This record gives sequence, structure tokens and C-alpha cells, in this order.
Amino acid sequence: MSEKITAMIEEIKGLTVLELSELVHALEDTFGVSAAAVAAGPAVAAGPVVEEKTEFDVVMTSFGAEKIKVIKEVLVEEVPAKIKEGASKEEAEELKAKLEAVGATVELK
Repeated sequence: MSEKITAMIEEIKGLTVLELSELVHALEDTFGVSAAAVAAGPAVAAGPVVEEKTEFDVVMTSFGAEKIKVIKEVLVEEVPAKIKEGASKEEAEELKAKLEAVGATVELK
């Protein structure tokens, strides 16, 4: 390993966790890569950086015929119907599970 690389490693060892986080973000911004992609390997790092989706719209696309009365009580509109806009991933998955439990078919968009 070159002296230059060894010196950089020693400098990085002296950083606080906050400073190290700032460094990682600065490197990601500067080189247009994701640290997670780089850690996964060169083939992944070379591809486009795709951010994980954090907000979802919960859309009911169909429902079981036996549950129509329950669905009508919940919704006034016809399906597909947007149930919730801008939900977090956890909230969207929770709503999806509840609706599917009563026979609905749900998509997260």
C-alpha cells in the first residue's frame, strides 16, 4: 500500500462518527456513487444510483366480492381508489396488510 493511502487511512481513523458520515456523503456527492453500491462491488457501483422509495400511495385495485359491504362502508369512491397519499413505507405496508386481510387487492405506488 502506498504512503499516500496509508496516510489517508490514518487521517480517517482520527475522524469522529459525525465527521466520517459527512465524508461519506461528500464522496457520494462528488463521485455520484452510493457507498452501499461501492461496498456491494464494482458491477453494482458502475450502475445508476437508485434511491429507495420512502413515500408510497396506497391504491386499492380490486376486492373480494364477499367483502363488498365492508369495502363500501370504508370507501365512497369506486376502485381503484387511492386510500392514503404520501404514506411512509411502514405505514403503507401496514395499510396494505389490513386491506388484504379483508379481501382487497392493493398496490403500493
